[in-house]
Amino acid sequence: MSEEQNKLQELNELFEQQDAMEPPRPERTGKHAAPPPPEPEKEAPPPAEPQEAPPAPESEQPAEAKADEAKPKEKRVSSVDKLFLDESGEEAPNYTGDKKSERDYRPVRQSHESRTGCMGGLMYFVFIVCVSVILACLAWMAASDALALNKESFTAVVNLPASIFETKTVESVDKDGNVTTKTVRSADISYVSESLKEVGLIQYQWLFELFCKISHADQKVTPGNYELKSSFDYRALIQNMHAGSSAAMTIKVTFPEGFTMEEIFRRLEEKEVCSYDDLMEAAANYKYNYSFLDADAVGDAKRLEGFLFPDTYEFYVGMQASSAINKFLENYHYLLTADMLKQASDRNLNIRQITIIASLIEKEAAVDPISKEDDRALISSVIYNRLRAGMPLGIDASILYVFPEHEGAPTNEMLAFDSPYNTRLYTGLPPTPICSPGLAAIKAALNPADTSYYFYALNTETGMHEFFTNAEDFNAFVATQNYES
Repeated sequence: MSEEQNKLQELNELFEQQDAMEPPRPERTGKHAAPPPPEPEKEAPPPAEPQEAPPAPESEQPAEAKADEAKPKEKRVSSVDKLFLDESGEEAPNYTGDKKSERDYRPVRQSHESRTGCMGGLMYFVFIVCVSVILACLAWMAASDALALNKESFTAVVNLPASIFETKTVESVDKDGNVTTKTVRSADISYVSESLKEVGLIQYQWLFELFCKISHADQKVTPGNYELKSSFDYRALIQNMHAGSSAAMTIKVTFPEGFTMEEIFRRLEEKEVCSYDDLMEAAANYKYNYSFLDADAVGDAKRLEGFLFPDTYEFYVGMQASSAINKFLENYHYLLTADMLKQASDRNLNIRQITIIASLIEKEAAVDPISKEDDRALISSVIYNRLRAGMPLGIDASILYVFPEHEGAPTNEMLAFDSPYNTRLYTGLPPTPICSPGLAAIKAALNPADTSYYFYALNTETGMHEFFTNAEDFNAFVATQNYES
């Protein structure tokens, strides 16, 4: 061992002796500093050891010498350790147990990192619990609205006007994978959800609109008035907002005798049963299975003229146009009896021809305001007499059929207008009925009075018709009347 190494070891031994002589330094006191440990009992300083010659190199020192050097150090540590033992001799809670650490000679304080970590973990746990509670509450509120839970029992009327619906073309794939296109009517779901929220049937519009988007509800609801219950969930609301459902409200509409198909369709649109365009489309192209309709006239809406039987009907608001029309046709179908069909056959006429004659009678007939008697059977006899004689019918109501906006007697221009409905220019019956005749007119067409009348004219004073067998008497009477006022 070199001389410098010997000096260094000698200095280390001197420092160790000095540390053994001095008490441990107290900790800095502060607001949060731990209290200093109790002073250990003073012990007699160990006797000074005689100065010895520089120790020999470690390799040359005997084992007994090394053990002697270690004894004082272990003794010092053991004496200090007594300060960290409780009365029973067990280690105090703040004793680290590391005999070689200077930290054992000072009070042990909990690390700042440990306290911060515990507090952060607690705060994170509280945050997760709070978020979970909030989400659970929101989920319960949404489920209560979607499933109609815990709602007061009431009913509300919701109106879905035809104006919120639009026609669009969508593609669909069948089970074989073939792509087809079809035309559907789609509702404005934002209007529907707003209407439902206004009456208290739903609470969250965004949730209802999301459900409708997923279930394609815009194509399932139809126009109409619906009486809905608060117990209906989202699915039940959509199912009941459809024409024909138990919640669909109906409206009664009356159609008087003599209404044309145009007037009937306009009234249906006015009552929001169907749109006029949808009705005309169904009248022209929908396939109805009734024998009295002209099967060759598909594509022409006038094929239904005269067969929309006048009556009071109950409709769903916003119902399908073809279904609304079918109510009229079905009523007419059940009106025709076997006896009526036989009467028409006996006259070598079909039901369509009978209906044309009945429509002319309906438009021309007058009813006595006092006696309530009518002249339908007499007008029917004039029509049959003229048909047999090959004379033009000369019925002005038929001429005015092509001028639906005109009121009053036909003008000279109208009388000269070339039209198949101009019964002054052409003989025989017009191509279609000119209105929807009532049952009385149909019966008069089947059972005309037996007369020799070929002419009739309106008596402006009585409001009834006068009948004549010849043109001279007819013209003389007409000359006494003022039909322009």
